[in-house]
Amino acid sequence: MIEKRPVIGITLDLEDGGEDRYSRFKWYAIRENYMSAVSTAGGLPIALPLFPQLCADYMHLLDGLIITGGAFDIDPTLYGETHVHPTITLRPRRTQAEAAYLTAALQRDMPVLGICGGMQLIAVALGGSLIQHIPEECPTALPHEQPNPRNEASHSVTVTPDTLLARSIGNPARIGVNSSHHQAVKTPGRCIINAVAEDGIIEGIEDPTHSFCLGVQWHPEFGIDPADKALFKAFIQAAGDSA
Repeated sequence: MIEKRPVIGITLDLEDGGEDRYSRFKWYAIRENYMSAVSTAGGLPIALPLFPQLCADYMHLLDGLIITGGAFDIDPTLYGETHVHPTITLRPRRTQAEAAYLTAALQRDMPVLGICGGMQLIAVALGGSLIQHIPEECPTALPHEQPNPRNEASHSVTVTPDTLLARSIGNPARIGVNSSHHQAVKTPGRCIINAVAEDGIIEGIEDPTHSFCLGVQWHPEFGIDPADKALFKAFIQAAGDSA
């Protein structure tokens, strides 16, 4: 008998159309390595459209949820700030849909992995706040929008011992990560911090009140460090255990 693969929902991005683009009309987009990382780790990836009204229907199909990153930001009003930095770009429809999927997953204690902006959404949803623009608020920080290709490491992070992240990736003290973000978690809300960059920027969080609710600021789908594949394996295992 063939073992059933855990079904993993992966959130999509929504792109505007244009004459010189893939389509003149709006289209969904996702990098292939999100899908291949899940498949290689033993999961069955499915794409989640930005339809919050269908959230309950999708939840019945899923064993785990991945909230992906993207070139946009979360509305600062959602974490209690009235000032909006001029670098911020909003995608309200995507944020609304991803927040609905996240809320529904947490209500079911479904395993959740937040990647880059997905980690930031977890932090905000669980009472945290964000640094709106790292170069301005943290002028001595590393270049977190790395100049080298995204499939290469940019800096290292220190992993907090005795956390879900540490156990999931085999308890290394430090790992190399890529970096593609101008914002970061400022306060983690009810989450705990599980990874920190060399400059003190928070690079990972997790909610200890759930069986598997974890966010990382880097993009493990690129598989730069052995810890990246281990993280996907641990997430898929948790999704299978909860199925």
